[in-house]
Amino acid sequence: MATRDLAQLAQTLLDLHRPGDPGVFPTVWDAWSANIAADAGFAALTVGSHPVADSIGRADNEGMTFDELLTRVRQITTAVEIPISVDIESGYAEEPARLVDGLLEAGAVGLNIEDTVHSEGGRLRSATEHADLVGALRAAADAAGVAVVINARTDVFLKQVGEESDRVDLAISRLRLCAEAGARSLYPVGFHSDDVHRRLAAELPLPVNAIGHPAQDNRAHLAGLGVGRVSFGPLWQMSLAERARELLTAWR
Repeated sequence: MATRDLAQLAQTLLDLHRPGDPGVFPTVWDAWSANIAADAGFAALTVGSHPVADSIGRADNEGMTFDELLTRVRQITTAVEIPISVDIESGYAEEPARLVDGLLEAGAVGLNIEDTVHSEGGRLRSATEHADLVGALRAAADAAGVAVVINARTDVFLKQVGEESDRVDLAISRLRLCAEAGARSLYPVGFHSDDVHRRLAAELPLPVNAIGHPAQDNRAHLAGLGVGRVSFGPLWQMSLAERARELLTAWR
């Protein structure tokens, strides 16, 4: 795909990040799921590492390789013509330029990068180390001529880092550094109370990504909390799996 086309897709993706009027980017794992979401009218999609890994018989948390992920991303971008953002976990121990160039070659224009380093025992990067990685990814995207939408994620809630009373402050301080380094959206991943969502949206300088459950949450409620982007993680795939089990059980 030509650089100018990727650049336009990246801008389209960025424009869908609207605090209080969030873009909903269903999290897909193959061409089939991508086509379902695109046919339903969604303007952009995310590719989730967990559902992709499940779909190819690998474990989450970098049980698959970056090249295996790229194979699936190419299949998705061939199937649909809307912007695609890809969860690259903690980067598969690859260099930033390799990550960005691989995604662009596969037709993706956005990425999630988390601060848990799976290749190093699941340690949490320091705040400055994670921000430096975000900055290196931004520099690689700039060098490639495409304003890749970097969604910087922190796992302090998932890993229950520090005291619970301090966790929101910790997440905000870490993600502010990522914003300064060149992120375009921020992902304090976890299931939060409404009050925490409101505070994150109010105090972070960029649109906030919330995880939504497709069968239990709704866009209007999350919009009212000020979030700017909604994705599903593995929850859409899990919901479909639950329904599939119900259908199949009747035939045993």
